[in-house]
Amino acid sequence: MKATEIERKFLIRDNSWRDSAGNSHVLQQAYLSRDECSIRVRLIDGHSACLTIKFRIAELSKEEFEYEIPVDEARDLLLHATGHVIEKTRYQVLHHGRRWTIDVFGGLYEGLTLAEIEMASEDDRPDLPSWLGQEVTGNKRYSNRAMAAALDLPFRAQGVSAKARRDLSDSPLAL
Repeated sequence: MKATEIERKFLIRDNSWRDSAGNSHVLQQAYLSRDECSIRVRLIDGHSACLTIKFRIAELSKEEFEYEIPVDEARDLLLHATGHVIEKTRYQVLHHGRRWTIDVFGGLYEGLTLAEIEMASEDDRPDLPSWLGQEVTGNKRYSNRAMAAALDLPFRAQGVSAKARRDLSDSPLAL
């Protein structure tokens, strides 16, 4: 299915968003390409899977093609990851009639929590919840693809655990 993705991304200030959190899903995702496009395989709760191809078309917008694939094939594709497999639990939170996606990272990025909102246009100005921290839209260090490939999340980032900072400081790719 083809779509256009327009989103903003934020760090999280506190856990008050949890009061409004709906269902969650445990995701494992990996990237299979370092080219101009992003090719992602995602395993969802171990029971469903999708393959996504994205192309940047504007500052906040990406053309996105997403297809369901068999779970066994997704598990095989995860073995071909370029870099590390990203682990996170994804929550949906409603705020003033808008759906926010909250990703609570595990693994290397345990302690990092990011919020995203998809918008109808780049001019959309959603009401921002009080639990949001610094906006990181466009900061490639907070893209899942960059975290999987380069592992260079800044040490001073809000919400990154001491374990993640230690692990990153030992990495030859760390800043």
